[in-house]
Order: sequence, then structure tokens, then C-alpha cells
Amino acid sequence: MNKFTKNPTVLAWIDEMKALLTPDNVVVIDGSEEQLEALRAEACATGEMIKLNEEKLPGCYYHRTKPNDVARVEDRTFICSREKENAGPTNNWCDPQEMYAKLYDIARGTYKGRTMYIIPFSMGPIGSPLAKAGIEVTDSIYVVLNMVIMTRVGTAVLDVLGDSNDWVRGLHAKCDVDPEKRYICQFPEDNTIISVNSAYGGNVLLGKKCFALRIASYQGWKEGWMAEHMLILGLENPQGEVTYVAAAFPSACGKTNLAMMIPPAYLLEKGYKIWTVGDDIAWMRIGADGRLYAINPENGFFGVAPGTNEKSNFNALASTKKNTIFTNVAINNDDNTVWWEGLDKNPPENATEWKGNPWNPSMFVKADKTTYAAHPNSRFTAPAVNCPCISAEFDKGAGVPISAIIFGGRRAKCTPLVYQSKDWNNGVFVGSAMASETTAAAAGAVGVVRRDPMAMLPFCGYHMGDYFAHWLEMGKKLGDKAPKIFNVNWFRTDDEGNFIWPGFGDNMRVLNWIVDRCNGTADAVETAIGFVPKAEDIDLTDLDFDIETLKSILAVDKDVWAKEAAEIEEHYKKFGDKLPAELRNQLETLKAAVAE
Repeated sequence: MNKFTKNPTVLAWIDEMKALLTPDNVVVIDGSEEQLEALRAEACATGEMIKLNEEKLPGCYYHRTKPNDVARVEDRTFICSREKENAGPTNNWCDPQEMYAKLYDIARGTYKGRTMYIIPFSMGPIGSPLAKAGIEVTDSIYVVLNMVIMTRVGTAVLDVLGDSNDWVRGLHAKCDVDPEKRYICQFPEDNTIISVNSAYGGNVLLGKKCFALRIASYQGWKEGWMAEHMLILGLENPQGEVTYVAAAFPSACGKTNLAMMIPPAYLLEKGYKIWTVGDDIAWMRIGADGRLYAINPENGFFGVAPGTNEKSNFNALASTKKNTIFTNVAINNDDNTVWWEGLDKNPPENATEWKGNPWNPSMFVKADKTTYAAHPNSRFTAPAVNCPCISAEFDKGAGVPISAIIFGGRRAKCTPLVYQSKDWNNGVFVGSAMASETTAAAAGAVGVVRRDPMAMLPFCGYHMGDYFAHWLEMGKKLGDKAPKIFNVNWFRTDDEGNFIWPGFGDNMRVLNWIVDRCNGTADAVETAIGFVPKAEDIDLTDLDFDIETLKSILAVDKDVWAKEAAEIEEHYKKFGDKLPAELRNQLETLKAAVAE
């Protein structure tokens, strides 16, 4: 056991975990295919996993969770900072000593009769100056096999770590998968994550939101870098020049679709291309040349399956064709493949739904989610290398230089199709007020505005007021090399509630204007909220979309924005005296501009 590393802090923590959890066996995950293949076979033998059709879905497996364990649980997620104030108003807080005692009591002895798997993993390419190491212990082969897809796993991580204490400790214990005793807890000052009584992806793949955002956002604050809930993509023009952008969207706003977008035929023929660096998380540091560089700390995609199809996201679907783990989708019993709502128009006649019961299309009632074959939050865990448009920079540890940061949301009438902030601080203001309106798919009333600053509301590991201040501080350090900040809204609707802008691949037309603004080759009109394109500068070639309609969704209505400013003022109250004065000033400037 002691041979796998000489790092004293790692060995001491592993000994502590063994004493707490009392496993029958201990296995270090070395990352070898031989070891992983044996684990897959064992998981299939116990029924934890099902091997799918090797010809149609080579290397793919199926897993179903308990029906009480199908999604992230924000009410059971805690930031356990030593001072309550440091967790801020947007997080659940508990005193760390109290929470450690509670969690250790829940986890104590629960590995008896089970194997402890020790997973050394790297967030980011192993050895990258932007990467960080972690070790997760788990009693679930499902977790091991998902972590192998989502992160870089193996003993090479320990070689790079050496004797350093800069690594994140992750304890996962399935226990009884009891929702009443389920906790997902982050201890930012201790670089520690503990998850008990869940076996579902986002709660137990501790490299994902727990480390890559909640812990890393705190680390970035303390160490002078940024961990953000952002996609990263490269836009290549016909001359072969690639411009990289990072973008943050709340859920249900098309983030993964944008990350893997296929340009419209007209632009493809001209030679435009999209390269995916990341679909969910960006870690960004200031490079030697003073610019902001980003890596995707993940190694795979943990995507929502329902609605993913060849039309909505060809590249995401292509990513799932091999070496992928499917969770809580349906199985087509006729050929041992998978299916979910929105995949195609041919639901299988002889299927097993996500809870394990027989299913056929006659049972389906669109208005009743309980009749669906796949759970609405069913997932695929797919290796990023499978993606047809994965960037050549994806595995390079240096990161890509970010020219633009894009915020977005789902607003029916308020926000124009695209606008550019007046400067970095104004852009931070735009991100801090980011919002989406609830759709029929979301629980509760339709059209309710939900503020989700920088799409980080559930993922910021410290006080959001301090988080805003950190953004402002990063802008000072970047100076004139700071990325330009934009806001997009693909979701303007007409009076009947139909979307006006076509979206999907045609969003490339808007991204091209953003790139032109970064390069100083496109004009803009200054408005009360920022710089809006001249309608003729958005390329509408081969698109059945007239310029007058475009002008209507680029318009800024001051009356609507006066109401928006009042709502932002209400939103800001929750941050109290931690709200940076600069953001209050930005709000006052907006109020004055829309009152003119």
C-alpha cells in the first residue's frame, strides 16, 4: 500500500480514512486499462453496470441510480468555512467541526464488506501549471469509472504531486443512499470535500462541481486566478486564425450546444470552424504575456441526455458513441442500446425505463414526466477526445488566450440579441446581474426572473460579494489586456411567445461580430446599457431573416431597463456591505442612463 506514494500528507490521510471507513480491501487506481477492464467486469457481474451492444456502442456501459438519487441536491450542499460570513448569503453553511463530526459518524464503518478505491486525479492536463491534484476515496466502481472519464487518473498524478500538500481530499461513501442523511460538503480552508449517502454523478464525482468550482473558486480567490462555470471555444476564420472565448450561461440556455456548435452551411463553406476546448468549466490564469489563459480542468463531458440529438447537438451525440457511461436513460431491449426522449422519433417498442421497469411508447404522456422512459436529468459521461470538434489545444497544459468573455440568459423582452459592456468593470456588473426567466419546463411559474450571477450561484465556494471583488481585482491586474465582455440573449420572443432568432448554428453570426469587436474591425452603437451592433454588421447571408426583425431584437427599451435596474437593486441587497462600491456605482450609472 505504501508503495504508491511517499507523500507524507497523502499517506497520513489515507490511513485516517482506512481507520474511519474500515474497508475489507484497498485498491489504488493506477489508470491502467487492465485494471479498469477488471473493474468493469466486476461491476457487470454484480449488476452495478450493464454492458451495452459492443458493435453499436463499443466500450459503453449503463447504470441506474436509486430513484431518490437522481440530481444535485442544493439544500444538502454546504460550504463549511470557519466563519459563517465567508460562506455568504447564497450558500448553506455549517461550522466545520460540527459537520466533520456529523459526517464521520455517518460514514464510520460503512466500507465494511466493501473495497476502498483510492483515485489519484488531476484537474487539467497532468503537469500543467494550471492543473491541480486531488485524491478521492470511494466504495463505488461506478464512481471510479466515471472519474476515469471525467478527469486524468493514475499514479502519474502522484509523481507530479511529489511531497506537496497542495491537493484536494475527497471522501465519498455511498452508505445507504439515504436522502435524509445525504450531505455534499466543501471545506474550502482545508481543501476537503465529503459526500455521503449519494451515488449520483454530480454529488459523487468530486472532481466536478465540488472541486472544479466550489473549492477551486476559493483557491482562485486566494491565489489570484479564476475558476468559472464557463465553456471555452475557439472560432477559426477562413485565414486559419483562431480566437478563443469563454462563456457562462445558467442551465437550459444552450451552453453545451454553443460549445460544440456547427456553423451554418454558408459559413462552413467559407472556411469557418468551431473548436471545443470545454463545455462546462474554465480555469483561468494570467500568463507571462499578461493575457488571460484558460484550460478546461475536465477530461470528459457529463451531459444531460434528453433533448440531445443529431439536430440539437450533433457533436455531443457523436461523443457518446464509444467508451461512454449512460446513467438513468432507457435501454432498448431489442438491440441492447440506449434511448431517451428527444433522441429520435422512434421510441423502442420493447424497452426498460430508467427505474428498471418494462416500457413501451403507449405509456408515454408528454405532460407527465413520470411516464418518460429516461429520467429528465439522465446523463452521459463521454470522453472529450470523442468529440469531432475537440480542439488541438485541449490536452495542452499552457491553456488558450481568452479574447472575450460572454454572459447570457433567457430573456423574452429585456436584453438585446448581443451587446458589449463599456469596459471590464461594467462587464462584471453585467455578469453580477445575469438572469434567466423560468420556462414551462422549470418548476413554478413561467417568466419569473431568476438571478444567477456569472452562472455561479450554486457553485461559488465563498461569499459572492468577495467573488465580485475578485473579478474587479483581476480586471485591474489584466489592465488593457483584459478580455472584452459581452452579453447574448438567443431567446427574445414575439407576442405569441415564439423565439425570434433562429439560434443553434446561426449563433455563429453573432460570435463573428464579437470576434470582430475584439479585433477592432466592427462598429457598434452606444446605448444606455453598452455597445450594440449595427444591424448591417451581423451577417444574414442565406438566412431567412430580415434586417428590420434583427433591429427589433437589438433594440434597448429604456422603460424595460428601468424596471430591470430596480430589480438589480433588490438583488444586490442580499450581499449587504460586501457588495463592491464599484458595482453600486455601475447600477447608479445604469439608472441614470435609462432615466434620460
